[in-house]
Amino acid sequence: MDFNISLTTFQQIQTFVALASRQPFDVQVGNDRQTINGKDFMGMFSLDYSRPINVHADCSGDDFEAFHQDALALQD
Repeated sequence: MDFNISLTTFQQIQTFVALASRQPFDVQVGNDRQTINGKDFMGMFSLDYSRPINVHADCSGDDFEAFHQDALALQD
């Protein structure tokens, strides 16, 4: 399942990687040019954050809803 998220600070990116790393499923993050592992701290800094990025979580149902809500809370 997919959603878009805007991460604009180092702290948001760091927290997102920690959140993704706790998940038992794959998390892919990307934009028009590339897709990387959302659990890869260094890889996350290779993305262009001037616009929202796409997050693909390889899960569904309650797992997706919990991850989605926690990730979106990072934008506040």
